Amino acid sequence: MKTIHLLFVTLLLTLLSMISTAQTPVQTKTGYAPVNGLKIYYEIHGEGTPLLLLHGSFMNGAMTFGSMIPELAKHHKVIVMDMQGHGHTADGSRDFSFPHFAEDAAALLQYLHIQQADVVGYSLGATVGLQLAILYPEKVRKLVFISSAYNNNGWIPSTKEAFASLSPEMLTNTPLKAAYDAVAPDTAHWHSFLERMISFEQKPFDLGKENLKKVKVPVLIIKGDNDGIDYTHMAEMYTMLGGGVFGDMVPMPASQLAVLPAASHTGIIMMPDKLLSLITPFLQ
Repeated sequence: MKTIHLLFVTLLLTLLSMISTAQTPVQTKTGYAPVNGLKIYYEIHGEGTPLLLLHGSFMNGAMTFGSMIPELAKHHKVIVMDMQGHGHTADGSRDFSFPHFAEDAAALLQYLHIQQADVVGYSLGATVGLQLAILYPEKVRKLVFISSAYNNNGWIPSTKEAFASLSPEMLTNTPLKAAYDAVAPDTAHWHSFLERMISFEQKPFDLGKENLKKVKVPVLIIKGDNDGIDYTHMAEMYTMLGGGVFGDMVPMPASQLAVLPAASHTGIIMMPDKLLSLITPFLQ
């Protein structure tokens, strides 16, 4: 158990240190959207089809997607969002939940006068993106779902153990803390933010099989071959989205499934070229 916990933290810190040295993309516009009692921070890069990026837990948009934004911005109007309590966006009294995060994303698009967008989410952001497609199907054109699950049973036992072991102390004096201090509106809120987010991460969740079956937008599921997500869960999810057919006999489904080799949960986001090779043609 202790070895699993230490390995999880080591991988997380490796990811953060590598992302922190990535080139920061040129920003074309930044702002704060007053939605749902919060001031949601956003960045806009490039022009073209709107593309909303949803980051991972404890991170922010630039940390998660910084190495991919310049390429994505060549053909898209990329909207980078910092969710409640993350990055530039201050926390509030409202509980963290997938519906709340999705409501904020929908409200941000409305604030920016964007009727519909493609969505790319990683980890936390992937499940938020799926929740967005369930609650606001008119807002999502296509969804890229990277390394996450639609309910907590999608994580293998060792992943659940790692989540259960998280504590604020494990994430203090790390690149994650340095990144928070660099942009957070109130750096004194760090410990409280961690306590609330960790509590959220440790709670069971389920977006619902019946809800997934109703999702009509094309979804590209991307997972690592060793990212802590159960293969049966991914196959079940893909089937509910219309995949898993005999493509030689019936039309190919709109949704797709990809498994990247030698990829862990934290490591997959450090493979921008491989991710872009899948994401770009899917969105086009």
